[in-house]
Amino acid sequence: MTTTLEKRTASQQAQGQTNMLKGFTVPLTPGGKSALATLPPWHYSSDCLVVEYWADPAAIAALLPPGVAPDQKSGGRAFFWFLDWQFTGSNDELTDPARYQYREAFALVEAIFDGIPINYCPFIFVDNDAAVARGWTQGFPKKLGSVYQTRSFSAPSPAAAPLAKGSRFGASLAAHGERLATARIQLEERIADPATVFNRPTVMRRYFPQLAKAGQHKPPVDELTMSLTDNLAIVDVWVGSAELGMPQAQGEEMHAIAPLRVGRGYRLGMAYSVTDLRILKNYAA
Repeated sequence: MTTTLEKRTASQQAQGQTNMLKGFTVPLTPGGKSALATLPPWHYSSDCLVVEYWADPAAIAALLPPGVAPDQKSGGRAFFWFLDWQFTGSNDELTDPARYQYREAFALVEAIFDGIPINYCPFIFVDNDAAVARGWTQGFPKKLGSVYQTRSFSAPSPAAAPLAKGSRFGASLAAHGERLATARIQLEERIADPATVFNRPTVMRRYFPQLAKAGQHKPPVDELTMSLTDNLAIVDVWVGSAELGMPQAQGEEMHAIAPLRVGRGYRLGMAYSVTDLRILKNYAA
């Protein structure tokens, strides 16, 4: 016997097919304009502060998903990134900075997958909900945070932070009232070839659980993915001395890969587009 609820659901499904609700992510609406993230292509441009450091190799190994192994040659090498982003899709989103301008901070640890050197992203924070939605669809484990970094300006001033020898930059990450990372960089010289430093693909774990009790331990989506960046440009790369602190904070575990030793710091510009994603391994299958 068909219940009233089943009849109502069938009617709503038929109506939904007629209405053709739209959106790449929720919320789905007839116009599709309320979705947090639109369909690619997605275009990004940013100023970046990056600190090279070495963490406990055992702590890095504990964060890696199946099939991803520590890079023994790296000895716990990692990079901590701070980025000041401007985003646009295909609808002139860069003219709506309140929605699409944002800041981000994340850790990348060096690892090996299928014999290939990679960077794996275990922690990432961002201050914009649309960036969270785009990140989750790719596999970045984004959480909301508060991110700041020194900006450069063209008008000469002690506050301008020009791209020049001796300029100093700072950056910080906080979440839920707790400071999670602080960095300082002093520029010393330009790097002609950024590929000598930034040359590994970024790999993430795309994971979506389900709440239905029978499937709470069987996520319908559990994949190892690789970020694909079209038209990648890394420009104006400067290197210098650096400091990085990652204190322990309640409710967070990023301090497990805090620096044991800090290497060099970098200031650079970066841009790329995203149109696709590579699935390396399907754990759910």
